[in-house]
Amino acid sequence: MSDELPEAIGLQSVAWTVWSRTQIQKRLAQHARGIDRADEALLREAYHADGTVDYGSLQGTAGEFASAIAAMHDGAPMSSHRTSNMWVCVRGELAVSESYVMAWVTLPTDGDPQPHLVGGRYLDRHSFQNNEWRMQHRHYVLDWIRQFPPASTPSEVMPFDLGSAAPRGAHYPEDAGNALMLAHASQKRETTEDTAMNEAEAIDQVVSHQAIVELGCRYVRGVDRGDPETLLSAFHEDAAIVSGAFNGPVTAFSTEIGRILEQVSPRVAHTVTNHWIDIEGDAAVGESYVIAYQQIVGEEPQDVMTGGRYIDRYERREGQWKISHRTFVMDWTTSSPAKDLMGLGMFEDMVKGERGLGDPVFTLWDSLRSA
Repeated sequence: MSDELPEAIGLQSVAWTVWSRTQIQKRLAQHARGIDRADEALLREAYHADGTVDYGSLQGTAGEFASAIAAMHDGAPMSSHRTSNMWVCVRGELAVSESYVMAWVTLPTDGDPQPHLVGGRYLDRHSFQNNEWRMQHRHYVLDWIRQFPPASTPSEVMPFDLGSAAPRGAHYPEDAGNALMLAHASQKRETTEDTAMNEAEAIDQVVSHQAIVELGCRYVRGVDRGDPETLLSAFHEDAAIVSGAFNGPVTAFSTEIGRILEQVSPRVAHTVTNHWIDIEGDAAVGESYVIAYQQIVGEEPQDVMTGGRYIDRYERREGQWKISHRTFVMDWTTSSPAKDLMGLGMFEDMVKGERGLGDPVFTLWDSLRSA
């Protein structure tokens, strides 16, 4: 996708504003990826050459920050910086944004390194220079921290299985996600023109970006609610998936994943963010971050949280964007003895989510059809 200035668009137009917001959101996802992959060059590229940062103990130029962060994360356990609640205000060639961030990081705050979930906000200034949006200044604001017990080391290494193995995340350049993105990008259809973007093309990019983001919503709704029809609506009929629990055609996955979860994990929830999407014509590749909560049943029930990424290839066929291939890359996981807290205190009278048509989301969606 061309990120250069859409020359035929006025800086005060609606098309300019929505296109600019999409470009800024992509930079925010790039910044998170640069940190988590310990990719100094990618992190530097999120800023203009004269960009600056203020992370409290880390203040100075963006270049100095990128070097320090890459060195800090290289060799450390995998991290996940998940941005959400992105509120972007564009004024011509300047913009500001506030975004919430939850970071899974392993740090020695009060002793030996332990996993932490850190909540805060990014207060960013952006500018449009040299035909592209990049960050000008980042100010990090810390809001809360929660510490977790050290992750346990598996007692045995499972054998490689083509039917039930998932790639593991790593730092640049060893990360499996990098290789998958390159493989998907190499299959892009060749473009025949390289012209200045007009307003219609800019709007098409924004609409395409939003349509692709919503495919992720369809996928997690289908998995979490046990709704194979909604899950399949996110994929082309000939699509394939590598999920770890099941690897193969998505038509078989849509029912098999439900059978697996009903047996071992009746309560599951996936949250997806950090959409880094590269669109070119009718093809696109993308990476999105996911955290999955699972309640594992058995003699010793466990609450499990897993962080990873979806590496996707998308195609627009007959005017519709859908996923043609999805791979889950695991970055980290943690578990603890399950506690049944949903019936206690303020949670007792709340409506509980469930797998199946009893979940209230189906009534909500059906209300539009009957309106």
